[in-house]
Amino acid sequence: MTRNLHLAVALEGTGWHPASWREPAARPTEIFTPGYWLDLVRAAEAGGVDFVTIEDSFGLQSSRFGAADDRVDQLRGRLDALLIASYVAPRISRIGLVPTVTTTHTEPFHVATALQTLDHVSEGRAGWQPRISASPDDAASVGRRTVPALDLEAYRRGEGQAIVHELFDEAGEVVDAVRRVWDSWEDDAIVRDVDSGRFLDGEKVHYTEFEGRYVRIKGASITPRSPQGQPPVIALAHATVPFEFAAAHADAVCITPHTPEQLREILAEVHDAEARLRPTSLPPLLVYADLVVLLEDNAEDAAAALERLDDQAGDTLASDALVVASTPAALVERLREGQRLGLDGFRLRPARLPADLDTITRSVVPALEQAGLRAPAPDGVAPGTAPRTLRDTLGLERPANLFTHQPALRDSEVSA
Repeated sequence: MTRNLHLAVALEGTGWHPASWREPAARPTEIFTPGYWLDLVRAAEAGGVDFVTIEDSFGLQSSRFGAADDRVDQLRGRLDALLIASYVAPRISRIGLVPTVTTTHTEPFHVATALQTLDHVSEGRAGWQPRISASPDDAASVGRRTVPALDLEAYRRGEGQAIVHELFDEAGEVVDAVRRVWDSWEDDAIVRDVDSGRFLDGEKVHYTEFEGRYVRIKGASITPRSPQGQPPVIALAHATVPFEFAAAHADAVCITPHTPEQLREILAEVHDAEARLRPTSLPPLLVYADLVVLLEDNAEDAAAALERLDDQAGDTLASDALVVASTPAALVERLREGQRLGLDGFRLRPARLPADLDTITRSVVPALEQAGLRAPAPDGVAPGTAPRTLRDTLGLERPANLFTHQPALRDSEVSA
């Protein structure tokens, strides 16, 4: 039997094409309203999508890598991703919510309790997309540190590696510290015994002491352990250093191959990093591929739509992920091939919102189900049953508490 192909949608503004806000179906006057985001997530949920990610950063969107630009013809500005997810959470019933929260300028304790709260509010459907910030402008906005400028072309030539290593090493410490804060309350720490006047079993609240090169934490969470115990951590990775970060710290990784050959190479590198670095406390790493998608009923119309948007933007759409301008049927075949090559799922980035999201839910998801690549999504929460968590949807078991369960260590973990 074919394993279930996971399907996520990445939400960004009016879509991942910078000229998408000018499309007739776009809603640029509403992107700073909660109703806009609720409509998008509800559409994804009704269409059977497993989870949505919500983009965020400390700086404005830009056409330049790691630096601001002065363009006023493209969408700039966004609402906070974690707060969007918190608003949406009690108004939906099935879909997972994975906001982006940076590891570079945000305190781990705040990250931990905010995501725990989202997990409680959503009844176990929260996730976390950690993201580094390599922008000097972002650092200046926060004012606590400086970050050296990173030249993308120089990095591709092998220069500036130390900056990237440092940011991802810090990110790894942040994730590890956050996981410990998540587990600082045992599942049954709250007693609520009115007769004895005992609300809490203090012996089941643990003061974590984490001290690394970048992160130091001593204390317990103010928020009880949430429904999933630990919300899934889903990382975006393009190269060796982030592959290793994902292998060591994440539950799932989103990669960006452009060809089947590149996909094979990346999968081999990710699985090698997993074999070397993955703690025994984490389950096998899930691997998704990202695609920017623009979908029309025929390929010619899709190509024409992309060309029109490129003309409006004044440049060809450039993305870390492969841009697929085609038909729903062609996309389904691409997804089928990716699963055959070893992917657990895909994260689709709609070039135009809501148009391409509507096509994904109306045409792509049903075609995947008809092809046997996905089981139909359950309809909400059945009466009398516990909500289906995001970990359930992804096939991830609820993790044991780090303070009460100490698995056997591999040699690499002992030496670390």
